[in-house]
Amino acid sequence: MDPRQASSAGEERRERRRIMSKADTGASPSELIDARIAELDDWRGRTLARIRKLIKEAVPDVAEEWKWRGVPVWSRDGILCTGETYKTVVKLTFAKGASLDDPAGLFNSSLDGNVRRAIDIHESETLDEGAFKALIGAAAALNGATRKR
Repeated sequence: MDPRQASSAGEERRERRRIMSKADTGASPSELIDARIAELDDWRGRTLARIRKLIKEAVPDVAEEWKWRGVPVWSRDGILCTGETYKTVVKLTFAKGASLDDPAGLFNSSLDGNVRRAIDIHESETLDEGAFKALIGAAAALNGATRKR
């Protein structure tokens, strides 16, 4: 690992520790997601905030969760998607993405698996917001249908 990568990985670990210390104080998942967005303070934070807004518009009764030591998760009748942030990408992983139609071709990562699919958003990229909201809505509908069976 070159020194820049090691430094970047160290910074990511320190950020996660700061946020996890807030989790230990009993902060709600929504407050922890707010803190994550604020701490990023760059394109990744702005992207995560925009994604969060779109998810809430598409599924107003979505539940926000904080799992796996610092990953924002949006759920309704099960996980819809996660919002992981890395140095060069914001990754939105759909728990049942392989079962969803994606006519706009938003899924561009984790395409070989049998269950999950992901959307990787890089700094200069834009997301088709209408198609994304439709995908989130479809994920919620799939979870609801699966739950009722």
